[in-house]
Amino acid sequence: MLAADQGQVSALYLLDLTSAFDTVDHALLLTHLQRSFGVEGGCLAWFTLYLSGLSYCVVINGVASHIIHVMYSVPQGLVLGLLLFILYMADLADIAAQYNLTLHVFADDNQLYIYCKPENVQLAVASIQQCVTAIEQWMAASRLSLNLDKTELIWTGTKHNLSKILGCGRALTLGAAHNA
Repeated sequence: MLAADQGQVSALYLLDLTSAFDTVDHALLLTHLQRSFGVEGGCLAWFTLYLSGLSYCVVINGVASHIIHVMYSVPQGLVLGLLLFILYMADLADIAAQYNLTLHVFADDNQLYIYCKPENVQLAVASIQQCVTAIEQWMAASRLSLNLDKTELIWTGTKHNLSKILGCGRALTLGAAHNA
């Protein structure tokens, strides 16, 4: 609303992750906890033990399947699982800042946004493209992936300012590769 009041348009890029909680790599998470957040000693050992103890099995009519030990995943629905996931994803804020975008995070729902004057839309789109490419590379290294079919770019602003950017024939998407 503040950007619109100042004659600007805003781009909101909604990032959808594929099986986000289920793909968290325990070894990478523990390394990240240690290097980025200074978790060491007994506390790091506790997290290591907690993550190494995750397993599951299926029980049907009282008959249990083999126990599967989980090397990827943090528990959903638990405060600790949510906290670990958010810490795992913390680098995204730094990546967004490198491209002058703001990141809003709630668990696995991530939103990038930038606002600009209508005449600077192409620069904003270029920043988003570069940022999303960097995020995709970081996610690949972190064993995560964007679900590009559900990832969307949304423009907001006053009707007048949106007509300036949408009515002039400029490409306002991130290209075919990002299905925006």
